[in-house]
Amino acid sequence: MLSLRGFWRRHRRKLYVTAGVLGSGYLLYKLYNAHRQRLADLDTELEHERDRNEEIIKAQMQAHFENIQRIADTTTLPHAMHYLNSRIAEELDLSHLTDRLMQAKGQSTSAEKLELWDRLKILSFTRMVLSLWAMTILSLYIRVQVNILGRHLYIDTARGLGSSLLIEDADLIHRDDQQKFLASSDYLSSNGMPALISNIQAAATEVLNGKQLRDSFNATVLHATIMQILDKFMSTGDPHHWVNYLMPEDARGLELATAFSNDNTLLPDVTKFEQLMVETRAVISSAEFGSVADIALRAVVDTVIEDMGAQPGGVQLAKVLARVARMGPTILEEPSKFIQIILNVPEVERFFTLIYSSMQIS
Repeated sequence: MLSLRGFWRRHRRKLYVTAGVLGSGYLLYKLYNAHRQRLADLDTELEHERDRNEEIIKAQMQAHFENIQRIADTTTLPHAMHYLNSRIAEELDLSHLTDRLMQAKGQSTSAEKLELWDRLKILSFTRMVLSLWAMTILSLYIRVQVNILGRHLYIDTARGLGSSLLIEDADLIHRDDQQKFLASSDYLSSNGMPALISNIQAAATEVLNGKQLRDSFNATVLHATIMQILDKFMSTGDPHHWVNYLMPEDARGLELATAFSNDNTLLPDVTKFEQLMVETRAVISSAEFGSVADIALRAVVDTVIEDMGAQPGGVQLAKVLARVARMGPTILEEPSKFIQIILNVPEVERFFTLIYSSMQIS
């Protein structure tokens, strides 16, 4: 007992110091654990907040996406189709041919009448194929435009919520650039029409060469003839020659498009309008768009054949021409039916959802 008291007296200070150190260490350990737990809780809370923001953004993107589609359907497309219809009517007015055929009864030679019928045959198919091709491709083109524009305009909302879905350094698009970009959809009707008509007429002439007015045409033959004209037209020249009917081809645009296609980056002095146009050209020049356009065209041709009511047994080509001639204007005077058919194609729906949700904005 005495030795224990002696030990205590000799080492009391050391024991106090040791106890203090141990107590302080335990306290620090508890404080560290508590701090680490608070940091972990904060990280969890921030992660949940990010998840909530991402869900909000995804929901808003879906709502915005649907609104963009409505704008295309109710405003942009009707204007473009009306203008397209008026331009085709101006360029391919068949009334002078039908009037001359009526006047030629009993007055013209067989050779003269045959020549008039042959011209009517070529131009009737040209106008119908032109109408269905232009309506289909222009409706797809405008939807590409509004989706690209919608994606750019939405970026501000996403940035405001701190989303990681979109790149943060995009500039706002001025209203003038927006209007100029959407107005460019009239390029086909304003500038691309003469060359487009000439090339489709050349394809129609080649396909219809040798088909006589007395030849029997049923639904199958009529469908095959239309598809042959389309395939001939699309396969003539450069693989993407038809893009130039939709968009102007200039040195500046080609330079930007080449730079963008190489690594998805743009030159530093590119305006917002130029960026929108470059991205649009990149999309419609893609193999994916070409595939979607082909599927959409076939769906439209199927509907056209049904609407024309071609008889299974077939009738002479001369009698079919009247329905072919009427079908061209009908397609553009009542485009909503055909546009809805295009939009109901699953591949088309997936394609535009992908453009809106996955496009990289730089």
